[in-house]
Amino acid sequence: MEEPKLNSNKPFLFLKSFLESPKHVGSIIPSSRFLANKMVNQASWLEAKAVAELGSGTGAITRYIHQQIQDSTKVLLFEMNETMRNNLQTAYPEFSCYPDAARLVESMNQEGVQQLDYIFSGLPFFNFEPELRNTLVDQIYKALKPGGLFIAFQYSLQMKKTLSEHFIIEKIELVPLNIPSAFVYVCRKKETI
Repeated sequence: MEEPKLNSNKPFLFLKSFLESPKHVGSIIPSSRFLANKMVNQASWLEAKAVAELGSGTGAITRYIHQQIQDSTKVLLFEMNETMRNNLQTAYPEFSCYPDAARLVESMNQEGVQQLDYIFSGLPFFNFEPELRNTLVDQIYKALKPGGLFIAFQYSLQMKKTLSEHFIIEKIELVPLNIPSAFVYVCRKKETI
């Protein structure tokens, strides 16, 4: 599969986005390939029918999702920054792009997607107001199929308690080869909460 070309000014675009909205962008540079690989390799791609990525940014993780998916896998990307979202839509025209991860379930309905096998996230949850954070976690829980995985990276362990209320945290792995170092949470949807 040929690698799509994204805007070559990714680091600049990411920094600009961070400076404009530091509470919504968790870092000043895109995620490393080490972090992206660690996240994407948690999935069993042969069985994945539908996945979403929240906070797709400049496509650092999207690129690795694109390399792994089957032709039949439906992919929904969520990115609030309009420039980044337009770049993603141009680079990955077969993926659906939306601006608001807090409307995940509504966006899935528009695409005819009932449940997601995997949700990947680079959203800086702990930067958000509690109401938005709770809405996002609720949407993620509702969107995942029973036993589906939520795979997220965070720069701290502050979300552990909140996530453990909705998910079984199977593991948390440190990825030191990222700036800053990041924790990858692999969380399985609980059957009931």
